[in-house]
Amino acid sequence: MIKQNSVFCSMLLAGIIALMAQLAAAQAERTPKDTTKIQFLNPQGLSKPMGYTQVVVAQTGKLVYVSGQVPLNAKGEVVGKGDFRAQVTQVMDNLNTALVAAGATMKDVVKANYYVVNLKPEQVPVIREVRSKYFSAEHPPAGTLVGVTALVQEGYMIEIEAVATVK
Repeated sequence: MIKQNSVFCSMLLAGIIALMAQLAAAQAERTPKDTTKIQFLNPQGLSKPMGYTQVVVAQTGKLVYVSGQVPLNAKGEVVGKGDFRAQVTQVMDNLNTALVAAGATMKDVVKANYYVVNLKPEQVPVIREVRSKYFSAEHPPAGTLVGVTALVQEGYMIEIEAVATVK
């Protein structure tokens, strides 16, 4: 009788294990491996953008919001006082550092907002040139460039904030 109970328990345990394995496999099939889907759209009827995308549609499980980054190095010193290109580069480096800390990359950015003190037309090509070294040329993020009269600290010429979606 004890031997029969032991065989029965072994068979029952094997059946439960097999059933659990089947349930786990079925659950894995229902759970998407990549929950992020991103579409980059430049619809007809809107002008062709240079260095940004008109519309980015992101369906994701994880969004990363990065506060406006300014031209400070890790020591808190202003980089490139009076040098717009140096400041844009420092801000993009800071943005990259912030994204990496959140498990994201520059390729994950879907929206970027640029704030430039006393924006002048000749500054736009500088932003585009530096930005092209960081963002995808094929799928750049949606973007907004705004001229402002001042930023939070004198000496800052640019601030950039971003939203990223992580796969």
